[in-house]
Amino acid sequence: MKILFPTMILMAVYSYGIQYLEIEYLHLTSKSKVSNVGMIHSLLGFVLSLLLVFRTNTAYDRWWEGRKLWGKLVNDTRNFAVKTNMILSEDRDSANQIARYLKYYPHFLAKHLSQESTRLALDEDYSEIEKSLKNHGPTDLVILLTHKLHQLKKEGKISDVEMLYLDTQVSGFLDVCGGCERIKNTPIPYSYSSFIKKFIILYVLALPIAYVINLGYFMIPLTVFVYYVLMSLELIAEEIEDPFNNDENDIPMETIAQNIEKNVHQIMGAKK
Repeated sequence: MKILFPTMILMAVYSYGIQYLEIEYLHLTSKSKVSNVGMIHSLLGFVLSLLLVFRTNTAYDRWWEGRKLWGKLVNDTRNFAVKTNMILSEDRDSANQIARYLKYYPHFLAKHLSQESTRLALDEDYSEIEKSLKNHGPTDLVILLTHKLHQLKKEGKISDVEMLYLDTQVSGFLDVCGGCERIKNTPIPYSYSSFIKKFIILYVLALPIAYVINLGYFMIPLTVFVYYVLMSLELIAEEIEDPFNNDENDIPMETIAQNIEKNVHQIMGAKK
């Protein structure tokens, strides 16, 4: 409403101008040829509805895919924590170090996907980990985790079979990161979004021309309402098509990251 309110006022003024022009000034009636514009307007409305359905579905699919990727990250982190907690039951120092990597990864991934985000206060200090991340942060963190696992394997604390399925879980972390980056770095083409906006505006501008003869002053609020509904759908699609900006309707990445941190703490049993 805050975004559309100024243009809604303009639409109301425009509708009043059309009403005054056609009825008060030109004295047109329902038998006028202008009333036939409504037939073409109905056909355009059908085409516009198909475009908006496709637009909103495409945007929601991007949002839902991002949410599924973060759900996968939750499951992969829990599974990895359960396995390493059992394997390293006798080496709690190594288990706690791996737990710190697991706790920090979702926070850093959220920061990586939204550089303008303000990270919430973490339960632990991860400054020494963050200093070692120089290039692609999530990849660097996975490299540190993989290096730690191979070190434990050389020490004989992790077997070849255990290393095999732990490595599969680690690869899942980068799969999530890559999937989120694909969504973020592949926006909806601007020309497509711009075309729909123009179509909506032209459709609404033609609305009072076609129906004001029959509806009179009632056409003014009706035009404003139709404009609000159609343009709101387009704005909603624009907002959710990039679900990693920490806006109100985006994926709550930091909340999920904090839940992962708590889950890992509970599974690993590490003291804060």
